[in-house]
Amino acid sequence: MENRKLKNSELERKSLSEFKQAKKTPIIVILDNVRSLNNIGSIFRTADAFLIEKIFLCGITATPPHKDIQKTALGATYTVAWEHAKDVLEVVESLQKQGVLVYSVEQAENATMLTDFQVQKEQKYALIFGNEVKGVQQTVVSAGDGVLEIPQLGSKHSLNIAVSTGVVLWDVFSKMSKE
Repeated sequence: MENRKLKNSELERKSLSEFKQAKKTPIIVILDNVRSLNNIGSIFRTADAFLIEKIFLCGITATPPHKDIQKTALGATYTVAWEHAKDVLEVVESLQKQGVLVYSVEQAENATMLTDFQVQKEQKYALIFGNEVKGVQQTVVSAGDGVLEIPQLGSKHSLNIAVSTGVVLWDVFSKMSKE
């Protein structure tokens, strides 16, 4: 059997209005002081791919519209709901009061390896991704409901934030899809 690449017209892409009306995956992404505009754009694009509910852009994280965000987002800043918040801790506390479980994605003591993480049916999650150099702030890690860690076997034990976001969102999305 031959594998023919699909044309863009065959991809059954949602229109903007179809995307806005579609049932969202109960995941919220929180970006804690992310510096790179290209990373922010890539994360928007990944969030679009998995119908993520919302992105919170916190602290120094830049907001759309910006040409460098748009370059990698490819229009996802128009589809994915987002909000800027100065204080990431206020976002964490607010979401927790709404019953959202908040997890930092970080390397930390007592972290749950992503491979061992089990989603709870009907539960909404917020996943925090941090600064490219410093990661998620310790005060934010401490305020959350837990920490998820991506298992890494090589010598660097460091992934780009956009890559980390893609890995974690795919994993949690796929686990939720099985529920």
